[in-house]
Amino acid sequence: MRYLKFLFFLALPGLAPVMLTAQQSQPTPYLPAHAEILQRYRNMQRLDTITRRTVFRHNVDANWLPDGNAFWYRADNKDSTKTYYLVNALTGKKEVITDTAKIANLSGKTTGPRPFQHREPSRWESFATDSISPDKQWVATSIQGNVYIRSLKDGSLTPFTHDGDTAKDYYGALAWAPDSKHLVGYRIHPVEDSAVYYVLTSVPGTSRGQLRSQPYKQPGDPFTTYEMYVFNPVAKTTIKVNTPIIDFFDTPVLHWRHADNRYFLYEKPDRGHQRFRIIEVDATNGNTRTVLEEKTTTFIYESRIYTHYLPETNELLWTSEKDGWQHLYLVNTLTGEIKNEVTKGDWVVRDIDSVDAVKREIWFRGSGRNNGEDPYFIHYYRIRFDGSKLLDLTPATGNHLVFFSPDKKFYIDKYSQVNVPPVNELRRTGDGKLITTLEKADVSAWQATGVPFPVPFAAKGRDGKTDIWGIMCRPSNMDPNKQYPVVENIYAGPQDAYVPKSFMSYYSDMQALADLGFIVVQIDGMGTANRSKAFHDVCWKNLVDAGFPDRMLWIKALARQYSFVDTSRVGLYGTSAGGQNALGGLLFHPEFYKAAVASCGCHDNRVDKQWWNEQWMGYPLDKHYEEQSNITNAGKLQGNLLLIVGEADTNVPPESTYRVIDALIKKGKTFEFLPVPGMGHSDGGPYGRIKRRDFFVQHLLKATPPDRNINE
Repeated sequence: MRYLKFLFFLALPGLAPVMLTAQQSQPTPYLPAHAEILQRYRNMQRLDTITRRTVFRHNVDANWLPDGNAFWYRADNKDSTKTYYLVNALTGKKEVITDTAKIANLSGKTTGPRPFQHREPSRWESFATDSISPDKQWVATSIQGNVYIRSLKDGSLTPFTHDGDTAKDYYGALAWAPDSKHLVGYRIHPVEDSAVYYVLTSVPGTSRGQLRSQPYKQPGDPFTTYEMYVFNPVAKTTIKVNTPIIDFFDTPVLHWRHADNRYFLYEKPDRGHQRFRIIEVDATNGNTRTVLEEKTTTFIYESRIYTHYLPETNELLWTSEKDGWQHLYLVNTLTGEIKNEVTKGDWVVRDIDSVDAVKREIWFRGSGRNNGEDPYFIHYYRIRFDGSKLLDLTPATGNHLVFFSPDKKFYIDKYSQVNVPPVNELRRTGDGKLITTLEKADVSAWQATGVPFPVPFAAKGRDGKTDIWGIMCRPSNMDPNKQYPVVENIYAGPQDAYVPKSFMSYYSDMQALADLGFIVVQIDGMGTANRSKAFHDVCWKNLVDAGFPDRMLWIKALARQYSFVDTSRVGLYGTSAGGQNALGGLLFHPEFYKAAVASCGCHDNRVDKQWWNEQWMGYPLDKHYEEQSNITNAGKLQGNLLLIVGEADTNVPPESTYRVIDALIKKGKTFEFLPVPGMGHSDGGPYGRIKRRDFFVQHLLKATPPDRNINE
């Protein structure tokens, strides 16, 4: 018998502290009788109902007055009443508005808040076939696959190419220089993507299944290619640019030199995601040179590259992980020289919101900079181009969301944590100074339901140094003298991180499962994004890893901290890449994971979409694609498995799941399968979630779920 060394259990928001004595024995496994599990299902449904609309005053939707120095907002109260406030942004003074006529009058004069977010234009875009020059002297067009330019002065039409073919290799994607002296276009070799198919089995009004198809590029499939040309409408010349064929993505955006439109820059990522270049083209002769180049032995996360061109000063703002962390750099576009690293340190730039070229300031979001807090918390910053005067606009501990006044003189900072309710503060943009706290969320009605907030938890990963972060949801009526099985909600897709960081004002699916008698966890293991480059690189040609070494250590550490966690009964569930991970847990780590529900999994990275899988698994395809396939490894299955797929999934082809089933059958394995007619890419929808809960109740709690055919 093992005795507890500690005399206390942590007091956490929403859960009363439970005192443990030094002589208390190890908790016993929670194995509910049938009547008890039925009561848990009823209680879960009750909690789902009574927790609705139990969090109040958690949001400030500011309506700014025309002068930009005041706004009004409405607060929803626990007693179903509403209070209207008028706020003087200069002083922070807040007064209650009771005159309904005044409220109506203010409503007609105000503008809403502006979220602090900015979308740069896509770095890849298609151009119209007919294109009028900026000086309105020419019209460029494609006729029967060839480039023609018509003079708007005399109407003359001049052909510039002759070998185009509308059906095979044609010219198009035309774009003028700002001074109208040059026209850039491409000889295009089109590739038609092969189709994937699925059958709709239950279409109303029909007696036969309906076959559907869609073009779908899979890893290794060819791309449409583009050869770059420059046309001169005055000299009537055609020049083939001395640059590699663009065989990955579409035609790039062209960035013309401001003072001299003779030159332009364009971006070229190589297929395989291991080289990124910015190339300069001399439009007068087609000569090129590489201005900026980045190479890596693993991968460059192409869709996270940020570039902002400053043609007036021949500069470029560019993000890179070249020093091991995602940071901003200022580049001289004439020489390719990095003038300075704008941001630096063991933290990451998450997103750029806006650039002020006049003040030479960048407004951005970052995480991991503040010691002692969750490294995923997003903070908002402002910094000078030269890296000076870095200002944290959101200094409070928590995950932040900022809303600016229309003129950006003020902003509302809303921040929270999964177990800390939201706070809304009014701050001054110039120096980030706090003017007043507008609202602190009222969660007393939620706490009265007895549903606990999630618990954030961190433990060391496989290297013994790096903190792995996650959350835990516990049963609302947890008995500390029992041990509850663990169920992990898994998604290890390398494109992001997934553990919630902000307060959730609703009864989540994880909490619903926990209230059936489970400890439900969610973890961001190595191989996911938003940490260091080394943390992310674990996924490279290694999606089978899925962070499992970190996840298992995290769950074991959780059990050492909390005696009610039972690591002998661990299950997991996931959707899409999470479905791949869920089945992977049983195939590659059966000593730890005992039951899994895998929904619409991309079980073989050769079957799934090209762009996602080549980004992480590389190009060209090699033996590791097959070696890491759940289909290839289906014969290793141990434990209990439920596969779910929607027959109308257009994201991950349904055959990804069916091929797993085929392999399992051929290996004589036992499993459960739920196909959902007419459903797309999903966890199975409401019915699928019911089956998932029942599955874990049956296999981890060893209890019989409700028999819904007799309305039990």
